[in-house]
Order: sequence, then C-alpha cells, then structure tokens
Amino acid sequence: MGSNYITPEGEKHLRDELNRLWKVERPRVTHEVAEAAAQGDRSENAEYIYGKKKLREIDRRMQYLAHRLDKLTVVREKPSGTDRVFFGAWVRLESDDGEVHQFRIVGPDETHLHEGSISIDSPMARAILRKEVGAEVVVRRPRGDTEFVIVEVRYEPFPQDQ
Repeated sequence: MGSNYITPEGEKHLRDELNRLWKVERPRVTHEVAEAAAQGDRSENAEYIYGKKKLREIDRRMQYLAHRLDKLTVVREKPSGTDRVFFGAWVRLESDDGEVHQFRIVGPDETHLHEGSISIDSPMARAILRKEVGAEVVVRRPRGDTEFVIVEVRYEPFPQDQ
C-alpha cells in the first residue's frame, strides 16, 4: 500500500469489516467446520476442507485489517487553505475536451472509482495536489496525456443534483 492516510469514514468502514469478520463471519464458519468435522472422515469431506480454507481466509483478512488499522493516520481536520487540493478534498475538473470529472481524494484503502473516490497515490491525485481552482494540470494516462482545469475544490460532498 502507498499512503497511510484515511478519512474517518474509511476508518469506520475498515473497523466495521473487522468487527463483522470477528463477531459474525468467523463464528458462523467455525460452527460449519465443527458440524462438517462431526460427520467423520475429514480427508474426503468437502465441507470441512472448504470451511477450513474459508477460516484461513477470514483470519488472514482480520490480521491484515488489524495490522493496517494500526498504521493508518486518520485525517479529521480540513486544511487551513480550503481553496487548494489536499487529502479529503472533493474536486471537480474539466478536461481539454470539455468532459467534467468529479471525485474525492482518499487513502488507498478506501478507493472506489465507481463511488467517486480516487487514491491520493494515483497519477490524477498527484497531478492536482496543492493546486488551486483555475490551475491547469497535465495528467499522464494510458491513452496519453490529458490536460485538465480545476473547476472547484470543496471539503464537503458535492450536491447530488450536479
């Protein structure tokens, strides 16, 4: 993983996942494995073998989440200069062909492009960090360089109707 920054919402999501795995998923799968084990020969018992595999996956994910949460820095405060792009900013850009893009800059653990969030480690975020409204930036993309103008920077979500 790249950056160790995360929004409070992202931290809550990871903690909720860890809690769900610990209190719901792991006990459910442990119960299923115990039932499968009670059926006898474990070497040919598909439910038992699959259940043990699922438990290992859950344990691995829980270990990863616990370790990752210890390393993360939760960014709770807005920057002093809210006219510039920093971590947590909602940004609206216009490309040189007139296409409008909007997204939030978040940590790598909470990036969901379809939900409108990009990683602070992405080429797009790196290109616009510390820039202000009206700045022109060039972003290297797989299909070639694209020029953008920063149209708006906010530290609250954009209204849904825009």
